Formats: sequence, structure tokens, C-alpha cells
Amino acid sequence: MTKPISLEEFDVTERLTFLAVHAHPDDEASSTGGLFPLLAEQGVRTVLVTCTNGECGDDPHGNKPEHDDHDGDAVAALRKIELDRAVEILKIDRLAMLGYRDSGMEGWDHNNDPRSFWQTPVTDAAAVLLEILREERPQVIMTYNDFGFYGHPDHIQAHRITMEAIKSLDYEPTVYFNAIPKAVFRAWRERMREEQEANGEAAEDEVDFGTADELIAAAIDVSATTPLKFDALVAHASQITEDSFWMKMGKERFTQTMNTEWFVRATNPNNLEGVVTDIFAGYR
Repeated sequence: MTKPISLEEFDVTERLTFLAVHAHPDDEASSTGGLFPLLAEQGVRTVLVTCTNGECGDDPHGNKPEHDDHDGDAVAALRKIELDRAVEILKIDRLAMLGYRDSGMEGWDHNNDPRSFWQTPVTDAAAVLLEILREERPQVIMTYNDFGFYGHPDHIQAHRITMEAIKSLDYEPTVYFNAIPKAVFRAWRERMREEQEANGEAAEDEVDFGTADELIAAAIDVSATTPLKFDALVAHASQITEDSFWMKMGKERFTQTMNTEWFVRATNPNNLEGVVTDIFAGYR
């Protein structure tokens, strides 16, 4: 039997590995779409774990899951094609799909589907993820906070299985949760409201998904790879349509605006302090 490698024995001169645990196809592009190709260009191995197949997404006709003609399996098949394209654009080395069924938004009947990710025992899904973590041994792992960033059951479950799985590792990785500083989120929301009013549209009430600015632990400049992030979002055309927040910007403005990705540090084996600008701070 191979002797487990402790954190102290980790040779950080060896290839670094970044692994993100996301809930659905397209999540990898929205919150880590700049970071993935940035790290790839730096020689870091990048791994994407996608927990669900995305059955509760819009179908090619724009029908929602409650529509009689909505075919979740067909939606999942289309989203897999889109995900493969996004993975190629973002230069991700490995895609691992856990294959759970999309649970839908909070309160949907899909939450109760025994096949859904939400209904899967945390320990069972964590055991599947643990095998991938043991294969890859990432120094840095990214997922969502305990609220799933915005309350989606599958995002919450992704958080739960990640935090459960790392308990069984023989070393402690650095875990980050994606975030948007409150100040930034409010500025985006205000700009969107102004544009809606200028276009004669009714401004929609938005839930504040922002994170307190003082909790931000990593602010990564992804300006060099933001165009790829936009292209990856475009690849998910069945879900990210032309009237979405991002697509309305257009590529040029998107590139100028979405040039930073922020994270909260959940574990800190290297005793880092303050806001780092390198997700692998402490390892290189």
C-alpha cells in the first residue's frame, strides 16, 4: 500500500493543480471563466467537476421545466455539448461529471426527485468526489459557500459534498468560495437599473448576492483571459441568451468590466493574510 503524502511532504515544485466543484454546465464560465484559462497559461493543471447534468435548464425553444413539452434529458444532452465546447475554450485539462440530476430552483417539485442531486445523501456524493480529489490531489479547490452563493439547492449541495470530501484527504487543501464584493455588486446593479430605465424597461428587484468587502481574500486579475470567459458563456447559448446580463454588454464592454474574479478563503493551511492576487499564494 502506498504511504499517504502529508501536507508537509507535498512537493510544491511539482505541477500545481486547481480543481473547481460546480453545480451545473455553465457555472464554470460565470464564476471561474477567467481563472481557468489564466491558470492553464501558467502551467497549472485545471480540473472541473460538474455535479449535475442541467436537466432543469431551458430547452431549445426556451421552455421552462414546468412546460408540458420540456424534455430534461434532451436539455442535458444539449448542455453537455455546450459544456464540452466551453471546456475547450477555457483550456480545462479534465472534466469530471458526477451525473446527478438537476434539482431545480428552491421550491420546485424537482427538489423532491429521488434522482436529484439535492436528494442524494451528502456522504454518498462526497465519496464520489473524494475519489477524484485523491486522483488529482489539488492544492487549491474552489466551490460555493454554504448558501450556494445565491441559494440554489444544487450549489448548496456542491458546497456540502466538497467540505465533506476534504475531511477524508490526508492533506489540507486551500479551499475558496466564489464571491462578488458588495460594493462591486451594487455598482453593477445600479448600472443595470439605469440602462433599463433609459430603455424604458421596468427595473427588476434584485437579490443582493454580494459578499462583505472585508471578507474577500483573493482578487484575481483575469483581464488577459476575460475574452475567453465571454466566449465560454456564449458557448452555453441554450441557457445564456442574448438578453442576459452578460450578453447585453457585448464582448468589448464585458472584457472591460468583468476583469476580476473574487473569492473568500474557507481553509488556510498556509496561514495567508490579507487579500492575495494569486490563487496559488503560499504554493509558489
